[in-house]
Amino acid sequence: MNEDLRILVVEPNRDRVCAIVDALNAAGWSDVKALAQISNLDRTVKDFAPDIVLIDLANPDRDTLEHITYATETTKRAVALFVDQTDDTLTKAALNAGVSAYVVDGLQMDRIKPVLETAIARFQIMRQMQSELNAAKQALEDRKTIDRAKGILMRQRGMSEDEAYNLLRKTAMSQGRKVINVAHALVTAADLLT
Repeated sequence: MNEDLRILVVEPNRDRVCAIVDALNAAGWSDVKALAQISNLDRTVKDFAPDIVLIDLANPDRDTLEHITYATETTKRAVALFVDQTDDTLTKAALNAGVSAYVVDGLQMDRIKPVLETAIARFQIMRQMQSELNAAKQALEDRKTIDRAKGILMRQRGMSEDEAYNLLRKTAMSQGRKVINVAHALVTAADLLT
C-alpha cells in the first residue's frame, strides 16, 4: 500500500487523535493531519488535499453525511467513516454518498490499516467503474451524433449509409479532425438551418 498517502483524521477527542495518529504511523503512514471540528472540514480538505479522510463519529445523522460528502468530495478521495451505532437508513445514505468504508462499532486501532486499505481499494474500483461508465455514455452519445450526421447526408445527398460514413471519415481525415467532431459540426449546422 502507498506510504505517501496524505491522511486527514477528523476526531474531536485529543487522546483518540493521538492514538489514531500513532496507529497510522505504525502502519507506515506519516503524512497525517488531525482536525477536531467537522465544521472546518471543507476548508481543511481544500488546503491539505488528502488522499483519504478518516472520520470517527459517535452518532452520524443525514445532515452530517451530506456535509461530509460535499466537503470531502468523495469522487476525488476515499472516505472511511467509523461510527459507534447506525441504522439501515444511515448505512444506505453513507454508501450512496460515496463513503468508501462505513465501519460500525467504532474505530479500533488494530483495524485501521486493513480498513483504510479496503477503503482505498474500493474507492479506486468505484472510480474506475465510473470512468468506464462515463466513457460508455460518451461513446453512445458520439454514436448517436454520427448516426444523425449520416442521416442528414443520406437525406440531403441521396447517399447510402456507408457512403455517408465514408464522407464523414474522409472529411475528418482531410481536416485533421475526428469523425465525431465533423459529425457534431454537421448536426449543429443542420439544426441551425431548420
